[in-house]
Amino acid sequence: MDEALPRSLTPQVLAVLVRRGADFAAAEDAVQDALVEALRVWPGDPPRDAKGWLITVAWRKFLDAHRADTARRRREDRVDEEPAPGPAAAGDDTLKLYFLCAHPSLTPSSAVALTLRAVGGLTTRQIARAYLVPEATMAQRISRAKRTVSGVRLDRPGDVATVLRVLYLVFNEGYSGDIDLAAEAVRLTRQLAAAIDHPEVAGLLALMLLHHARRAARTAPDGSLVPLAEQDRGQWDTTAIAEGVAVLQAALARDRLGEFQAQAAIAALHADAPTAEETDWVQIVEWYDELARLTDSPVIRLNRAVAVGEADGPRAGLAALAALDDSLPRYTAVAAYLHERDGDPATAARLYAEAAHQATSLPERDHLTRQAARLNSRRSR
Repeated sequence: MDEALPRSLTPQVLAVLVRRGADFAAAEDAVQDALVEALRVWPGDPPRDAKGWLITVAWRKFLDAHRADTARRRREDRVDEEPAPGPAAAGDDTLKLYFLCAHPSLTPSSAVALTLRAVGGLTTRQIARAYLVPEATMAQRISRAKRTVSGVRLDRPGDVATVLRVLYLVFNEGYSGDIDLAAEAVRLTRQLAAAIDHPEVAGLLALMLLHHARRAARTAPDGSLVPLAEQDRGQWDTTAIAEGVAVLQAALARDRLGEFQAQAAIAALHADAPTAEETDWVQIVEWYDELARLTDSPVIRLNRAVAVGEADGPRAGLAALAALDDSLPRYTAVAAYLHERDGDPATAARLYAEAAHQATSLPERDHLTRQAARLNSRRSR
């Protein structure tokens, strides 16, 4: 049985339990127990209605835990009657659940972390990597968020900015490997854009469309990564690019610039270049300057160093890089690239090998290892 099937239904099942009165932490535990049961039972006895089966079993798990907790016995009279097995009502509550998890009682960073873990399906390690913090630190943050919302009703939705941040991080994780996860983020952002007239919602949708349009060209037939400069632009989805540019232009026309619009503008400049050599790097650096002003993100400054290296030469890029913390993810890979551009293959090869050792994904590690091997091979001739 494909384990992704029951897990893909998690947000909908979780939303049903919350609506029926389960507090968030208990509902999440019950859904996880139901998933374990599904993985045990379904291979030999697959249900006709997967969603209905999961809702029924998860609700039973919640009721069992609820009754076993003496501190919550006073609420047993308010528990709804256990639903009968059968087809579940159609509907998609995922986006609503994103808003509910962004509860006002949580800080924005805690709300994002909790939603990514409980609804977005990301692991604690993935979330920690996105926030540039140790995994143990993120685990503690998520645990505190669970404790905070365990005693409150999730009836006050959080703000749009928090939900946008969650969708952005889910897309980033999907874009780096799991295309289905990225497609789900695009789908939910479309829903949000249809419901809310907000330039940053449009900016995020444009950003996703422009990046997602390149997915077919990002990997070779053998699964290896293909850098942006080497991608076959004929494989890019021109329909998605055109839509993304149109959405972005409409958002920028409102003169309420935000970070997602600025990122989308950079993606649009890459998409607009017929070849890598014709990329307008000077304008891209200007947009990175805007982004740095808006966010002061070290990752943005790292990407800016690459753009500076392309616009003003590798020495300028290395100077921009030297001002940053060398513990940043992909810092070493950027340094390797700029040193190679600067005509120092020995240093570049060494740094590519170091970056491969630091890589967090197998495709990225393999790509960096090949880069190091390529330069070492040239030096040995």
